[in-house]
Amino acid sequence: MKFAMVATGGIGGYLAVKLTQAGEDVATLARGKHLDAIRSGGLTLETADGSTTARPRIATDEPAQIGPVDAVIFAVKAKDVERAAQSCLPLLGPDTVVIPFLNGVETVERLATVLPLENIANGTAGISTTITAPGTIRQVGSFASFTFAERDSSQTPRIRAVRSAFERADLEAPVVEDIDVALWRKFCLFASLSGVTAAARCTVGEIRSDPQLSRLFQEGIAETAALGRALGVALPDDLGSRIWKSVSDLPAGMRASTAIDLEAGRALEVDWISGAVARLSDAAGLDAPIHRTLNAVLQPWKDGG
Repeated sequence: MKFAMVATGGIGGYLAVKLTQAGEDVATLARGKHLDAIRSGGLTLETADGSTTARPRIATDEPAQIGPVDAVIFAVKAKDVERAAQSCLPLLGPDTVVIPFLNGVETVERLATVLPLENIANGTAGISTTITAPGTIRQVGSFASFTFAERDSSQTPRIRAVRSAFERADLEAPVVEDIDVALWRKFCLFASLSGVTAAARCTVGEIRSDPQLSRLFQEGIAETAALGRALGVALPDDLGSRIWKSVSDLPAGMRASTAIDLEAGRALEVDWISGAVARLSDAAGLDAPIHRTLNAVLQPWKDGG
């Protein structure tokens, strides 16, 4: 099956290695030193079990060199959605499926301003990865799950074909009944994880051990869940307690990508995470004081520096 990674960051790079190793036809879109390293030495994935290197069929910064593919894995920073979506246009055939794995809950609507709606599916990834050096991706922890479906949650032949390729690569890709519920479950966790670990400069272990951070985190989950329900997403009443229980299984040293980007002086996705909870809650007539505050605290660093 032909895949294109747009782009080859933490998630795209992880999947590029796994799918290439399984024999799939993988093209990677990258730039700068990262692209140079992939071209010269392949793409390396570091995990707790060791490291492995794969060589995708092509590594380029020109989408036209790739041409139409069966599936586009769309995994970029939230601020880059519209710009990166332009890169997908040369990759589309009549039945190409674009599967987004981004933080936030507004990706499909943003993609639809650039790409034909019939090419767009929906998805969410449960994994922690980062680029540690040009050509090198590191996975934090051992959890990795990729949930995707058509926008109406249906399992069409093209979705089943992607799932089969993921399974050949020994990737967890569960069938989902409601993709919106899956997306918002992830968002309820990630919005709090992102905002709290970045604003408090803390880890998951410190959130668990500090009563004030624990309360802040759980109240942030509740705000996000209330917003999802107000927007018609069928989130269970006990979602907050389920998510908080799952936090006990996360690595103690884990931080959200927002916190890592803040420390490195990179631009933040805050407008599409805590900022989105605050903005969408205002539009829905809800109050979201936790995420409104987290958004305000992180705004001075949203452009990096």
